[in-house]
Amino acid sequence: MSSHNKQTTDPQIIRKWAEARGGQPARVKSTGSDNPKKAGLLRIDFPGGAGEESLEPIDWDTFSETFEAQKLAFVYEEKSASGDISRFGKFVSRENT
Repeated sequence: MSSHNKQTTDPQIIRKWAEARGGQPARVKSTGSDNPKKAGLLRIDFPGGAGEESLEPIDWDTFSETFEAQKLAFVYEEKSASGDISRFGKFVSRENT
């Protein structure tokens, strides 16, 4: 992890970060069920991103339940190396952090 990366396990911080960049919660299509522990691979979908071809929108409550049930952490960047607002973010297991 670079010194520019941050990490959180707080879904509200993730929501604020994503919404500030126009992002919405999603999961990879065909990877989940209604059970939060098996709700699939979480993603943040941004305008111009993968969208409806490979992602299914979910609401923030479902996102938060899934995030907690799967014991995830979010590694993200506020600004890129050039100083621009960054959209870099990825979900990792809390066990690997």
